[in-house]
Amino acid sequence: MQQLLLRAEDLGLRVIERPGRTRGGFDPATGTIRLAPGMSRRTARSVLAHELGHAHLGHRPTEVPHTRERQERAADEWAARLLLTPQAYAAAERARGAHLASLAFELDVTVEIVVAFQRLLRQGTTATRAA
Repeated sequence: MQQLLLRAEDLGLRVIERPGRTRGGFDPATGTIRLAPGMSRRTARSVLAHELGHAHLGHRPTEVPHTRERQERAADEWAARLLLTPQAYAAAERARGAHLASLAFELDVTVEIVVAFQRLLRQGTTATRAA
């Protein structure tokens, strides 16, 4: 988690804890990432990485469903590249099998990040780490 907070700082982003409609959010106008209070470590870690993805990818809030879905998917995939490696995923799958929640627990991420990483594996695009 500390490395993610340092990455946010390096990008000039402020991370705050505040309730909201969702577990997290990125406001490009203020350079702020919001995290909901009370999340587990693995959820906070995953949400922060996802919001860093939005920031890194230059996403802007939108109400256009197709654009929003594309941005959410891209932020999940960016976070998955940042948090996981093919080697760690393979070890987790050997230890836990294919059950998504078990894999997420083993890898210390949310199910959404596991699903995004699986998508990247199918596409053969996991070798590139999030920059």
